[in-house]
Amino acid sequence: MLRLILASASPRRKELLAQAEIPYEVLPANCEETAPFGVTTAELVEELSLRKAEAVSLREKGDMVVLGADTLVAVSGHILGKPVDEEDAFRMLKLLQGNTHTVYTGVSLIRVWDGAEGERRREKRIFHEASDVRFYEMTDEEIREYIATGEPMDKAGSYGIQGMLARYIAEIRGSYTNIVGLPLGRTFKELKELCKEDLPELLGKTD
Repeated sequence: MLRLILASASPRRKELLAQAEIPYEVLPANCEETAPFGVTTAELVEELSLRKAEAVSLREKGDMVVLGADTLVAVSGHILGKPVDEEDAFRMLKLLQGNTHTVYTGVSLIRVWDGAEGERRREKRIFHEASDVRFYEMTDEEIREYIATGEPMDKAGSYGIQGMLARYIAEIRGSYTNIVGLPLGRTFKELKELCKEDLPELLGKTD
């Protein structure tokens, strides 16, 4: 049975796959996320997503597609991941408010199956999407109020566009679901191309 494995514990990515009615199971990768030197943000999110997908695909058996994803925010030459504490969240949000920033999500899909001679065969799709977001100006008090909700602490750039901070969003250019954590449209397109006639089995729609 062909299965889709999400190599991430992100609740946002789980919600997006459920929204798209794509069945999946969760097996977090728990791999190293240090940044290689001299790469662009787009290259970095692709590399980190591939590490996650590779880690799970190498330890699991059977016919599967492993989905790894990583999201980062870039603004004014800074790359922002998840904050380490509330002051780090405040620093990030000060950088973002009143400016346009770019949200990058890298996605890696690895299809693994047993070949005719019993060897493990692999095929990959690696890509990224970029979306621009502009915030309205926020006061320090408003930033502190938002941080106090706890919402920023597990999110790249210290905010979730689907949460309370939506009231400060002035403009979005690009995929909304990419900003949440997984570009659903592009991901499903790549899944179709990777699975081909096996897609109904992945979606649980076989008789």
